[in-house]
Amino acid sequence: MEIALKAVLFDLGTTLVKTAPVPEIFNRLLAPAGIRRPLEEIEAALKEANEHLKPEDYALSYDEFWRLYNMRILERLGVQENLESLADDIADSWWENADLELYPDVKETVRTLKGMGIKIGIVTNGFQTDIDEILSRTSLTGVFDVTVGADAVGRPKPDEKIFVYALEKLGVSPQEAIFIGDQPRIDYEGAANAGLKPLLVDRNDEIHERIRKIRDLREVLNYL
Repeated sequence: MEIALKAVLFDLGTTLVKTAPVPEIFNRLLAPAGIRRPLEEIEAALKEANEHLKPEDYALSYDEFWRLYNMRILERLGVQENLESLADDIADSWWENADLELYPDVKETVRTLKGMGIKIGIVTNGFQTDIDEILSRTSLTGVFDVTVGADAVGRPKPDEKIFVYALEKLGVSPQEAIFIGDQPRIDYEGAANAGLKPLLVDRNDEIHERIRKIRDLREVLNYL
């Protein structure tokens, strides 16, 4: 007997919302301090900072995490003065410079799921402070039944704990939930390992692995 699905959980960045390219945002935020670097150099610094992230970093407070992360990038770019204050300024001004917007399929998908009585939530490697800021800026505050950032459990996706935590908050079992994200390992494999039914949103048909894919979030209705 097939188990009825009761919940759909979403990744946030590049699944529900998009921004300007991250190197470009960094470039905008460095300019007032008189720091100018080629976008390729900023991209390399970002890649190195991401590679140095450790799961335990997500147990830090919001301010500590972003200060450490931004300082790593600044050091890689050869910035030597006022590192802490500049790192904090980047975090504080990020969303004002990000060109944040929803993908066009989000509101209809969310509205339809809620109308069907399906619980909806967000599971992201961002922090709750950023989740709240994003939802406020996109007029989605209060829409989701649960929002879970990596700081809720001190571990990011693909760790199973973050998925399980969200499901416990919703009161549903893994077998009763779908998770939609855009990263094959972090989102798809992470959700599958936690027992959820994973879907990968691949709007530009760029991923050619043998996995369940959708091009538009509204296609999730075919899996309910």
